[in-house]
Amino acid sequence: MSTEGVIYRVAGPVVTATGISPKMYDVVHVGKEHLMGEVIKIVGDYSIIQVYEDTSGIKPGEPVTNTGLPLVAELGPGLLTSVYDGIQRPLPVLRDKMGDYIFRGVSAPGLDREKKWDFNPTVKKGDEVTAGQVIGTVKEGSTLHKIMAPPSLKKGKVDSISSGKFTVEDVIAKIDGQPVQMMQKWPVRIPRPVSEKYQPVIPLITGLRVLDTMFPLAKGGAAAIPGAFGTGKTVTQQSLAKYSDAEIVVYIGCGERGNEMTEVLTEFPELVDPKTGESLMNRTVLIANTSNMPVAAREASVYTGMTIAEYFRDMGYDVSLMADSTSRWAEAMREISSRLEEMPGEEGYPAYLAGRLSEFYERAARAKSLGGDAGSVSVIGAVSPPGGDLSEPVTQNTLRIVRVFWALDTKLRERRHFPTINWLTSYSMYDKQLSGWYKKNVAEDFPALRGWAMQILQKEAELQDVVQMVGSDSLPDEQKITLEVAKLIREIYLQQNAYHPVDAYCPIDRQYKMLSLIKKYSDLADKALAAGVQVDKIAYLPARQRFNQAKYEEKVDEELAAVDADFDSQFAGLGV
Repeated sequence: MSTEGVIYRVAGPVVTATGISPKMYDVVHVGKEHLMGEVIKIVGDYSIIQVYEDTSGIKPGEPVTNTGLPLVAELGPGLLTSVYDGIQRPLPVLRDKMGDYIFRGVSAPGLDREKKWDFNPTVKKGDEVTAGQVIGTVKEGSTLHKIMAPPSLKKGKVDSISSGKFTVEDVIAKIDGQPVQMMQKWPVRIPRPVSEKYQPVIPLITGLRVLDTMFPLAKGGAAAIPGAFGTGKTVTQQSLAKYSDAEIVVYIGCGERGNEMTEVLTEFPELVDPKTGESLMNRTVLIANTSNMPVAAREASVYTGMTIAEYFRDMGYDVSLMADSTSRWAEAMREISSRLEEMPGEEGYPAYLAGRLSEFYERAARAKSLGGDAGSVSVIGAVSPPGGDLSEPVTQNTLRIVRVFWALDTKLRERRHFPTINWLTSYSMYDKQLSGWYKKNVAEDFPALRGWAMQILQKEAELQDVVQMVGSDSLPDEQKITLEVAKLIREIYLQQNAYHPVDAYCPIDRQYKMLSLIKKYSDLADKALAAGVQVDKIAYLPARQRFNQAKYEEKVDEELAAVDADFDSQFAGLGV
């Protein structure tokens, strides 16, 4: 197989070469500066390559070298706290070498080759091990990094294994004559194998009331969060990263503006992990691929992030993967497709847009690893539709794949209602599968309570049309009470301050208590109405104002109990 060739044609990031005989998705080095690229199409003797770096200045006749290997991610100790670009080059290392501007053709390994890690074996000489089995551990910050036997290993006995300090390239063990390092390499476009996939029956608890109660996401599930500029996608994703009960966070900034990515890079290290009290970065991997970086690397970035997430899933961890945003990824595919002169689909996107999106989202799963550990990758993909138009192809194709849709609404933003998740257009298809977990771990009536709250909000939406035409005074008293109850659900329950030390995170048992109190108010209000009490007296109970402030109090649970007692006494004062 020939590994040396020459450039035949250059069209932006797409280069055509002759003289090499590569396989699809082989990594090649292009031009005198050895720019990194990937074979994406083979036509006869011509190899079409997408180059991950700026191709300015390269010309036909320059050399092309085939490595014979696909794009791989380096997996091992040192991933956590790292900041990579789309092809897993560590950005802080490149900055130390070159300053603020990265030169072309410069590379650095994804994992530090010099740093030594304290390896503690969990198997001994003579033990029989299988693919993916944990053979030792390394302490990486507050996370126990599990070193696994290579997935390619069928079954074998441990010939030797060492403990002590090693680099990721040192041989720590020999299994069936095969040397084993702490570092693994895995092709990013191929999903890592698992022994079994589980049904999505455990929710990813986020601490956001509107998500956990109304539109829950299962561990191993996929969610889309589309919204126009300024609706709070990034703040919502940061809240999910900080408070969800995932143990590892992989954040992919895919084609975002430089200033937005700068915010993430500066704010994430300052965010305090509520579980450990340390920096959130200690259990986070960041992939920064801004909009001014080459589009080909943007296309690769989501696969790199997913492979890292699957690696931690195989250790038995619950991983939350944030992709912000998949729209920019799709735009990169559209640009490369047009350079390849492929037949365009809707709005110029390639015909295989839906296939690529499903390939990515379907790698989300809760599964049993080859080594026997149960872990999950939950994917939350932000979509940035132009002008907030949810009918455009990326949003619509995403909705056909994911089972949770959190729709961000510009009208809610204008009303200063945050998070701006619209309760009438959002949905979750996991609610029935998760109801058993909620009944067992929260309360038997929790799913029914959620259904009741959704009904009230839908009735309110119907009544608002009438109110706009004839005014609220013309409504019957029962419907006026419905509007008051809906107002409680919206303003007390669904609104949540992401920056408040108490309200930013709401445990699931507190969510149940708050919703139960609103239901109690509704039931007592109906009784008061039947007893002839005026609507104004029910609507302006002092306990309602106390309830409104309770979620911000330091001793919030005690305050909610006091509100409960106030409801009893104040409704009793009305003769109920």
